[in-house]
Amino acid sequence: MSPRSRPVLVEESHRATIFEVFFDLVLVFALTRLIDFMAGDPSALTLFQGFLLVLWFWYAWSCYTWLGNLTRADVGLVRAVMTVAMAAIFVAALVIPDAWRAAGAARGASLTLAAAYLLVRALHLALMFHVGAGDPRYRRQAARFATSTALAWVPLVIGAVFGGTAQTVLWVVAFAVDYGGGRVVTAASLGEVRSASHFAERHNLVLIIALGESLISVGAGAGSAVIRPPVLVAALLGFAVTVCLWWLYFDDAAPAAARVLADAPRHTRRRQQLASDAYTLAHLPLIAGVIYVALGIHEVLAQVAEYAGHAARERLGWGPGVVLYGGAAIYLFGRHLFLRVTVGAAPVRLVAAAVALLLIPVARLLPALAAMALLTVFLVALAAEERWRRSTPAGP
Repeated sequence: MSPRSRPVLVEESHRATIFEVFFDLVLVFALTRLIDFMAGDPSALTLFQGFLLVLWFWYAWSCYTWLGNLTRADVGLVRAVMTVAMAAIFVAALVIPDAWRAAGAARGASLTLAAAYLLVRALHLALMFHVGAGDPRYRRQAARFATSTALAWVPLVIGAVFGGTAQTVLWVVAFAVDYGGGRVVTAASLGEVRSASHFAERHNLVLIIALGESLISVGAGAGSAVIRPPVLVAALLGFAVTVCLWWLYFDDAAPAAARVLADAPRHTRRRQQLASDAYTLAHLPLIAGVIYVALGIHEVLAQVAEYAGHAARERLGWGPGVVLYGGAAIYLFGRHLFLRVTVGAAPVRLVAAAVALLLIPVARLLPALAAMALLTVFLVALAAEERWRRSTPAGP
């Protein structure tokens, strides 16, 4: 093996590389394609199918993030293989709008998506064996990991062939086998977190990129009607919602959790468990919440743009209300889980997620613009309350 192809293990001081940020951008491009896919027909089935694909993409990204915390992702063979994986994710993103098809319809898009995901996972397994060349323990774990992953490919491909309801059911089975098997395999021997700062930074970066990309939904939903006052107001409210989501995570939650992860001794199960639960697991609802809030903003802006002349009389309706407020509730639940695992947040923080859900029946009775304003006021109040509580000295 040539020196350039050998994996370079990272140190505690390692930080995210530009190459990894590029990898994150490709992932978020796939997530924005999911928003476009769900916006085309925001039915309950479509929203579920979109969520399933969120699970797929997030799990694939998480696997490469763990790998990049063990060995530098921007060096030698690892970078070359990850570039191919990025190309596969890009292809998968391109075919998302046509990936779910009726039984008997053309199989091209669904098979392409299945093949692309299979390649992404296979390349990760190959890199695990490559990186673990001198570590028998890691190679054994990679072999066990490969077993559940390979088993998941069977329902994945069969579902792509059959289409219809069978495709949805089999793809759920495929993800359950892939992810569930991975959790079982790693439960006894979690991967080492060699750099706490790198691991936290990777998750921070992908979330901030997702929040930034969600603003694209503002432009997509508004279209050329953005110069109309009601549409412009709705767009600014959508921007304010995104700012609040950023604030609720990055102002205090992210730094506090990163400190807890860094303070955990490197070669202990405590650090590995924190990384697995607080970042790999808890960041999934954070990302999913951002996607559904972005979809809800898109739907609200599209409705306001369509009825700009009499927007005050057009109610939001159940669909956009569930997506917009439900997405906020998912995000707030993920934030609570993230803080609960790291800094031991009190269960009372779950009240915010519950309130967001309780506001759905109210929002559906309001005009779309007023419903957006209500969510904005709620999130601003929540952020202000969090800020006030942190600045208030604790009692004796």
